[in-house]
Amino acid sequence: MRTLEVLPDVKITSDRCVLLDNGRTAVIGDLHLGYEKALEEEGIYLPRINTGTIRDAMNRIIGRYEPERVVLLGDIKHDFKRSERGAASEVLEILDLLNEAVETLVVKGNHDNYIQNILASRNLVAEDSVEIAGYRLEHGHVDSGARPVIIGHEHPSVRIPGSGSGGTKIHCFVLARKERVLVLPPFSPFSMGNDLLSEGSSMAPALRGCDLGNAEIYGVSDMGIMELGKLSGLEDIELG
Repeated sequence: MRTLEVLPDVKITSDRCVLLDNGRTAVIGDLHLGYEKALEEEGIYLPRINTGTIRDAMNRIIGRYEPERVVLLGDIKHDFKRSERGAASEVLEILDLLNEAVETLVVKGNHDNYIQNILASRNLVAEDSVEIAGYRLEHGHVDSGARPVIIGHEHPSVRIPGSGSGGTKIHCFVLARKERVLVLPPFSPFSMGNDLLSEGSSMAPALRGCDLGNAEIYGVSDMGIMELGKLSGLEDIELG
């Protein structure tokens, strides 16, 4: 299953995006462009694959769902500091790809210091939030209190016990239905994910105010969306 409607006019997808407004809007969170460059400054060297992987995934989303608009839901860049030319060029590469096909809206995340310096060259403005189809879209590091709300920031994941050592960690969508909060998984392939099964692990203020045990968990994988049930029941699930 590639898509699943979890709220009125809200479809989650195995491509780590949310579709709103009868599919006309795709929402994507937490790209963390420039991740490898930031680590290199700390003496850690990884293959430079983040931007290329994100570019390919963006192309799939545009081709597969044909949205008219894409919302980048914060943490477009990874480094908190002023971007050097290399990191800025990675952001511009993705923006140019999007601008050729769709309208692009940018929501500012907590990592996006100085992002406006980059966006200005493409006549874009980073907003604190946007509203589409009756839903508030914000990054999630600050809770505006508006509901229903769709956020990123959390990088949610769950670790499912299995026959392998330590089980399997799966990125996921989180839906606190009663509180009307939906959380996206990170779009960056480098994100390790924040394990919601670890006590006190939740980072996003909007999610901390929810009954997490009753939150609905939807894993994402190459095989599609995995309906995992309530968070409180995941300890009883085991992958073979």
